[in-house]
Amino acid sequence: MNQPPRPHPETGTAIRDQFPLLQSGIYLNNNSTGAVPQGAEHVLTRYWETLRTWRDDAWDGWHDGLQKYVDGLSAFIGAPPGSVITDANLSTLLVRVASCFDYQEPRNRVVTTDLEFPTIPFIWNAFRRYGARLDVVSSGGPRFDEEALLRRIDERTLLVCVPHASYSSGDTIDLARLVKHAHDVGALVVVDAFQTVGIMPLDVTALGVDFVLGGAHKWMCGVGNAFLYVRPDLLPGLEPAATGWQAGDRAFTFQPSTGWAPDVQRFAGGTPFPLTALISQVGLDLLGGVGIETIRAHSLACTDRIIQRAEAAGIPVVSPVESWRRGGVVCLDVPEGEKVKLRLAERNMICSWRGYLRVGPHIYNTLDEIDEFMDALGRVSREDRR
Repeated sequence: MNQPPRPHPETGTAIRDQFPLLQSGIYLNNNSTGAVPQGAEHVLTRYWETLRTWRDDAWDGWHDGLQKYVDGLSAFIGAPPGSVITDANLSTLLVRVASCFDYQEPRNRVVTTDLEFPTIPFIWNAFRRYGARLDVVSSGGPRFDEEALLRRIDERTLLVCVPHASYSSGDTIDLARLVKHAHDVGALVVVDAFQTVGIMPLDVTALGVDFVLGGAHKWMCGVGNAFLYVRPDLLPGLEPAATGWQAGDRAFTFQPSTGWAPDVQRFAGGTPFPLTALISQVGLDLLGGVGIETIRAHSLACTDRIIQRAEAAGIPVVSPVESWRRGGVVCLDVPEGEKVKLRLAERNMICSWRGYLRVGPHIYNTLDEIDEFMDALGRVSREDRR
């Protein structure tokens, strides 16, 4: 097993001034919604000025901005040009993927896990009317049961749709092993990387994965934008039934299209909303400048500190203690956790609760903040037991 890069615990101090949210308290909720950089204000101002003095030529600049964001995302996740597209949310893009397939027996199963975000089973259940059969593998706890998952993937499996990391525990899946097994039996793999992109390295080409979905508003320091990667050699055979005019081969001539766009543009929908990509570009540029290996090292340093402090205080740690298996969040089994979360928020210390207390530091957080947060958590927990 490869060892993670040596952490640089104070990396967060270098870019903190670019995130105004950090001035209002200790923000450790990046697994839900990340902080947005100050540079987004300039984007918003410029966007309003464009609307105020409207000319259709604005679309030329907006399309350039959308393409720049797609190119940056592609480089960030190791994807070749023409294999990544963005839209408003993951649900929209996953439905387009799902609409590409005929769910005919015997290969009509979609295998997922009960640790996936509720969006995923909800969408696949909707495709039962077209013959899809959803097979949800039980984990039996907060960790993925990878052996059980692999056993369920066989010649009846059309698609495997799994998260890279669980939103509720921070546990991760060995994607390389999963992809190999799925491909060996003829199944395709859809990865929900929303909980890891921006905090963990992800090279979609090296993995050989078929589809990857993610988004901007968590670890990517953006807003309202999701992305889809499609393995390039699959594209010619994929025709989404859920579609829009920009997916056609003549879309930008404003003439009727005669077929599909040759690249991932065939997964486009209708007229895009450019503002969210323009804002999200600011966060992407910052993260790209830091580098994902440095981000991961800093994340591990921070989450290691959370685990050490929790164990010392007798707080059960739900997330993996092994660094190689842990995503960006540490989940703690705190009595009356939702109440504790609210009490911490009264002290301007922000985390989240999804069955467990979730603490998600990012590149701009510091070890001092972790210690201050854990001190407060201990005090609040003791007060609630009195």
